[in-house]
Amino acid sequence: MTKQELFENIQRKKSFLCVGLDTDATKIPEFLFDTSDDPIFTFNKAIIDATADLCVAYKPNLAFYESLGIQGWDVFERTVDYIRTNYPDQFIIADAKRGDIGNTSAMYARTFFGNMDVDSVTVAPYMGEDSVTPFLTYEGKWVTLLALTSNKGAFDFQFMRDAETGERLFEKVLKTSLNWGTEDTMMYVVGATKAEMLTDVRAIIPNHFLLVPGVGAQGGSLEEVCKYGLNESCGLLVNSSRQIIYASSEADYAEAARREAIAVQTEMEFILKQNELI
Repeated sequence: MTKQELFENIQRKKSFLCVGLDTDATKIPEFLFDTSDDPIFTFNKAIIDATADLCVAYKPNLAFYESLGIQGWDVFERTVDYIRTNYPDQFIIADAKRGDIGNTSAMYARTFFGNMDVDSVTVAPYMGEDSVTPFLTYEGKWVTLLALTSNKGAFDFQFMRDAETGERLFEKVLKTSLNWGTEDTMMYVVGATKAEMLTDVRAIIPNHFLLVPGVGAQGGSLEEVCKYGLNESCGLLVNSSRQIIYASSEADYAEAARREAIAVQTEMEFILKQNELI
């Protein structure tokens, strides 16, 4: 999927919502374990069916699937296949946060782009160019590079300043990585709880897409994110996970997820119209 195609989906659906499929077996409705032989996939399928017309992307978090061993990988693969088969306009991000020496990254890239039909993988840039570029060799696929995260530990390293230039580490990551990919092959993770920093991020990458987690249960403000992060092609995929998928633990969990997704999409539609993007 190209950047233009992604923007066209946003305009058509009047939404830049990404639904995070952080499916925790200890949090899904308990009755599913009694009524389904495949409770996690049943849950994912219901959430997807309830929200697909309201979002433009899904982001399954690999940790939640890997924790279940082979069964979890099977569920992850079937979830991706279900989205691709039934909702082919969705942008699928494997939230795996990979990044290792070149030959290892090449194997990670083969896993997600050679064997699975996802659009993007989240990648950690700490080991530099040769740990990232193997993911960029697959036509039509994207790297979603960690840049500025929303967790408390982000302050341990990401805001460290160069003694000579005063440049912060996340700014160095942004500037250096511009030499690795293009606006059609790279987007960046920027946490919603640091929305005011989006001004500094946009000063370096004004035209790239940003994946913005942290809206909803983590306390990030959609209005603030859009104030500082929108660009001429929207340029945002705003992720919401827990607020949507765990809106209810009862039999109405899919309907409750849809209600939450509608609320977010409605706000996004207003913002897109306000900024004359639709």
